[in-house]
Amino acid sequence: MAYTSQSLHRAAVLGSAVAVLGLLSACGGDTGSGAPQKVPGNASPASDVSDVSADSGSTTAVAPSGAPSGSSAPSGTSASTKPAGRASAGGDTATTNATSTRCHTSELRAAVGRNNPGAGQENFPIVLTNKSVRTCTLHGYPGAAFVNASGSRLGPDPKRSPGKPATVTLRPGQSAWAGLSFSNPEVSGAKTATPAALLVTPPDERDQLKVKWTAGPVPVSGNSSSVFLTVFSPGTGA
Repeated sequence: MAYTSQSLHRAAVLGSAVAVLGLLSACGGDTGSGAPQKVPGNASPASDVSDVSADSGSTTAVAPSGAPSGSSAPSGTSASTKPAGRASAGGDTATTNATSTRCHTSELRAAVGRNNPGAGQENFPIVLTNKSVRTCTLHGYPGAAFVNASGSRLGPDPKRSPGKPATVTLRPGQSAWAGLSFSNPEVSGAKTATPAALLVTPPDERDQLKVKWTAGPVPVSGNSSSVFLTVFSPGTGA
């Protein structure tokens, strides 16, 4: 009986030991799993990290929210530092140094060409010649007025015949002409006077050129007494 009791006691102790060892084995496989571990460094927000491809392992940078990808300049600013709206130091020489090419009265010489009558009309070319040393231009109609020896006007102002003005360029010594015409007084029956001179005003000028008139009477009043002028054309009208 004593042997049996002793055997049972050893079995009970052995079973207890086995149970304790099993418990320790089950718990001892995860050492320290219940305590958080500290890792050196700082964590970044999720939006600032790289997007790692699960298939290839390559990394694509993702720009932080609000910052343009690949640009170091703040949003709404330009990379250029040149001030806008500033003129160059020298200015616009094409504008500031621009001068008119119009022929001035003092640069011209006036003459009245030979009469070229036809169909009851008297037709004279008013010729302006560039006597200056520069090239200049004429554009449009001349002004004209018949005057007597004392300088008083004879008849109404001439009228403009329909025409399309064109710019005529005159080099030194070159000429342009405009037509002056009126009905022959002997045909029209208009009242006449004999001028001493014809005053010619170049286009866009105020000063006049005085040309001696030698072509006889001109109409100054009554029927068909109007005098007409044409636009300038190159040449002398001869």
